[in-house]
Amino acid sequence: MVEWITSQAPVPYPEALKAMEERVAAIAAGTAGEAIWLLEHPPLYTAGTSADPADLVAPDRFPVFEAGRGGQYTYHGPGQRIAYVMLDLNARGRDVRCFVSRLESWVIATLAEFNIRGEKRDGRVGVWVARPDKPPLPDGTPREDKIAAIGVKLRRWVSFHGISINVEPDLSHFEGIVPCGIRGHGVTSLVDLGLPVTMADLDAALMANFEPVFSAAPACA
Repeated sequence: MVEWITSQAPVPYPEALKAMEERVAAIAAGTAGEAIWLLEHPPLYTAGTSADPADLVAPDRFPVFEAGRGGQYTYHGPGQRIAYVMLDLNARGRDVRCFVSRLESWVIATLAEFNIRGEKRDGRVGVWVARPDKPPLPDGTPREDKIAAIGVKLRRWVSFHGISINVEPDLSHFEGIVPCGIRGHGVTSLVDLGLPVTMADLDAALMANFEPVFSAAPACA
């Protein structure tokens, strides 16, 4: 059984990293079970292992932390639900790409609860929402906004870090970075899309959709 942990107050990033590492070590040692930790952070930027320093547009705006996860720069802050997934892939299949795809599918199923069509894109990890209400890119490409970011790390095949879903963050805070190194497309949130979803609403949808997605037969090659 996966243990669900929810923090009501924003958790400082170094504190979260320390707690995750301790739990992951315990899961790998067989002394603790899997866990998903739902939380928010104070405003900050994190740099993944592929982060390009040129993508940190405003380095003095918020604290910047080396995350150690895959991916590039991302923003975390109030109004954004973080779900840190500490899961044992020894028991769930040692397939990193399939695991990331399942995380995306979990987010998409969760968003569908609020009538939002989230989509995957080849070469762009995360979940995207088509924005036909906005002008296309200069090359004519239809505009899409990112609503959820994904970045994970594995240690002895136990995962940590995870996903972030924008509920009602200050979207201007993303302007200090090139989110995930992707230029042109924007960032959106549930509230920005006109849906007054609360954090509790989203948490309930995440919990309801986790097992159906992760217990289904693998849908990735």
